[in-house]
Amino acid sequence: MKATRKSLAVSRTFKLNLFRFSIALLVLAVALGAAEAQAQTVTIKSIRDLGTVAGDPIKPQWVGLIAQGRDDNMYTTTPAGGTSGSVGTAFKITPAGKLTVLHNFTSTEGMPLSGLVLGTDGNFWGTTYNGGHSGCANNQGCGQVFKMTPAGKVTFVYTFTGGNDGGNPVAPPIEASNGKYYGTTQFGGINNQGTIYQIIESGNLTTLFPWDQTNGDQPFGALVQATNGILYGTTTSGNMSCGFDNICATIFSVTTGGAFNELFSFPFGWDQLYNGLVQANDGTLWGAINNGGAHSCGQIFKITTKGVESPEHDFSCAPDGANAAAGLLLATDGNLYGVTQNGGQANVGSLFSITEKGGYKQLASFDSINGAHPSVTLIQNTNGIVYGDANQGGKTTNFGTFYEITGLKFEKTPFVSLVLTAGKVGSTVEILGQGFVTGKTAVSFNGAKATTVTVVSPTYMTAVVPTGATTGFVTVTTPKGTLQSNKKFRVHK
Repeated sequence: MKATRKSLAVSRTFKLNLFRFSIALLVLAVALGAAEAQAQTVTIKSIRDLGTVAGDPIKPQWVGLIAQGRDDNMYTTTPAGGTSGSVGTAFKITPAGKLTVLHNFTSTEGMPLSGLVLGTDGNFWGTTYNGGHSGCANNQGCGQVFKMTPAGKVTFVYTFTGGNDGGNPVAPPIEASNGKYYGTTQFGGINNQGTIYQIIESGNLTTLFPWDQTNGDQPFGALVQATNGILYGTTTSGNMSCGFDNICATIFSVTTGGAFNELFSFPFGWDQLYNGLVQANDGTLWGAINNGGAHSCGQIFKITTKGVESPEHDFSCAPDGANAAAGLLLATDGNLYGVTQNGGQANVGSLFSITEKGGYKQLASFDSINGAHPSVTLIQNTNGIVYGDANQGGKTTNFGTFYEITGLKFEKTPFVSLVLTAGKVGSTVEILGQGFVTGKTAVSFNGAKATTVTVVSPTYMTAVVPTGATTGFVTVTTPKGTLQSNKKFRVHK
C-alpha cells in the first residue's frame, strides 16, 4: 500500500511539473507571438508635410501616379500648390523626404491630374487635364500630353483639340513593349465619350478607339500592359443597358493595334472606378472601386484576362476602410497593397493588404497627422520601402503628406524594377535598383546570363536580353547581394 501511495505521489508530481512546463511553454509562445506582433507593427509615417514651405505642392489626388527615377528619387504631380497663379506642380522627393518642385504649371499649360510614369527615354510622361486649345472643360482647354526631364524641363508633346483625337486626359500614357505610348481621354472622340490613343515621342497621335456609350465611356485610370501583350483599362461609366444614365463602370482590353473588347460591366450605380489595374503573379488583374460592394463602400476585385470577374473583398465602411479610390500595388512579397480614402480608426483612411487567394488584412489607419484621405496608388521603391501621398493631413497645414510605410517584413529587402517588362532577345532592358557597381554586377534572365551589361549609376543600369532567355524573373547580382525583379520579364519573338 505504501509503495502504491508513493507511486501515486510521484505520478502526481510528474503530472504537476508537466502541467507547469506546458503553461510555461504557452506563456513563452504568447510572449514570443506578442513580441513578433510588436516587431511587425505597421506604421504610416509622414516624411514630408506638404504646404509647409511657400510654393509647395499640395493636395495630391487620383490618378497622381508616382514614378521612381533612374536616380532612385520619386517623381509625381499635384493639381494644386506651387507659385502664385499655378494650377499644379511636378516635384521630386528623395526616400529621406527632401522635396524639390521641378515645374509649376500655368493655366495655359493645364492642371496635371495624371502623376508621372518613367519612359525608356529617361523622361517622365504625364498629361494635363485642361490647357492648350480652348473649347473643352468650360473653355479652359482640352488637355495635353507632356514629357519632363529629371531636371524639370517640360515639353508638351501633343495638344488635344476635343475632336476625334479626344480631350481632357486624366491619366498619363504608359509605354508599351513596342516603345509606343498608350493612354485615354475622358472626353472627345466622335461621341465625346472619350478615346484610347497611341502616341510616339515625336508627338504623332493616333486615335485607336472612341467610346460611344454602348461599351463603356469616360475612362480615368491608366492602362496596363499584361504579360500577354494586351492593354487593359477601366471606365467610370458603362453602356446604355446598365441602367439610368449608364452609371456603371467597366473593364476593357485593347490591343496595341486598336482591337477593343469590353470584358466586364459592374452593376448599376458602381461608377467610381478612378484608377487602373495591376497584374498579379498568377496572371489575374486586380483593382479597387470606390463605391459599390455589399456595403456600398467599395470593393476589391480581380478579373482574368478573358473577362471572368470575381469580388475579393467588400469594404465594411468603418472598421476595415471605405472608398478605395487608389489602385493596388503588387509588392515583392507577392501580395497586393492599397489605401482607402475613408474608414479606419479615425475615419480618414486605412492601409490594407490582400493575397492572391483573397486574404484581406487591415494593416494600419491614417491619423491625420501623418496623412488623411489618400487616393493615390502606392509605390514600392527599389530600396524595399512602400511610399505614398495623401490628399490631406500633416502636423500643421492639412494640405497633405508624402509618407512611408514601416513595419512590413520586406521593407529592408532591396529588389530590381524593370522600366519595361517585355522585349525580344537582343533588346536592351533598363533596370532600376540599388548598389550597382561597374564590372561587379551580373544580370540573368530566368537563368540565362546577359553578356552585355552597362552600369550607368548605382541605381540604374541596362542589360541586353541574351540568347536562350525565357520568360521569368530577372536576377541581378551585386557585391552586396542578389536582387530579383518584382515582376516577370516576358521574352517575345
